[in-house]
Amino acid sequence: MKAPRTLASALLLGIWPLAGSELVEAELTSALVPRPVPYAVLLPDGYKAGAPLPLLLYLHGGGGDRRALARFRDIFEELWKSRRLSPMVVATPSVTPRCFYMDFKDGSEKWESFLMGPFRDHLQKTYNASSDPKKNLLMGASMGGMGSLRLGFKYPQRFGGLAAQEPGIEPILHWKDMQVRHRFWRADGLFEAAFGKPVDPQYWEANNPASIAKANAKGLIASGLQIYMDAGDEDMFLLHEGTEFLHRVLWDAGVKHEYHLVRGADHVGRTLRPRSIEALEFLERVLHPPGPDPAVEAARRTIIEPAKKKAGIR
Repeated sequence: MKAPRTLASALLLGIWPLAGSELVEAELTSALVPRPVPYAVLLPDGYKAGAPLPLLLYLHGGGGDRRALARFRDIFEELWKSRRLSPMVVATPSVTPRCFYMDFKDGSEKWESFLMGPFRDHLQKTYNASSDPKKNLLMGASMGGMGSLRLGFKYPQRFGGLAAQEPGIEPILHWKDMQVRHRFWRADGLFEAAFGKPVDPQYWEANNPASIAKANAKGLIASGLQIYMDAGDEDMFLLHEGTEFLHRVLWDAGVKHEYHLVRGADHVGRTLRPRSIEALEFLERVLHPPGPDPAVEAARRTIIEPAKKKAGIR
């Protein structure tokens, strides 16, 4: 897709020019989901169809829509302008309000299949986004954080990294251990729509990020998937409990990741902007690893290795 030459052609294509980027709004129809899917795509300044760019799936939270990308547009522009973030194609689909970004057990909504299939294919072909797995990224908050973890953990070889902010997950591995405090804001019907009526415990576990990580830790490690998570320690939905739990699951299994428990942060409010910037800077390090640190290498060589050798530690 080439940038329009005039303002009139931009408006006809659904593009609203702003210094530094272009925001495109369109929709995609698929039999996998119950309605045409509106989506937004943010293209960086200087975008050219001939140069494939990394692809970031930016997943909105529960009850949200593609406008989430417009609200965070200035963050992307700030980071692009300061060169703290590489130019990339950023896409946000408007999913149904509480779809969990998953395939429903009854087959009525298949968001996982849609996102991993026709939606990504469409973005790569239409906006010339990269098909290189190492240049495909995931990011989202709340339900979008849950979706980022689920998709990343299920398909670790198809993404280079993910950033899950305050993900909407519970601190358990098995459905039988669900407590009221873990789900007081989610009605029975919400779970039953996604996981079956009554809820199928095995299907729930097959889609629970912590359970997936525990069952496939070796696959996550082998894939090299880079993982970032954060949560506020005053999250009104208690999502820090689920995030902390997942951190321990990953830690105990030897799955490397970065985890931030943000002091004084809640689920909404003023902390989200700086937290989002940190998450995006993590994803930049996924695309462009900083490389060895000479000071660390020298300290290990001159201090740690001799001390270990003296102590008989390998």
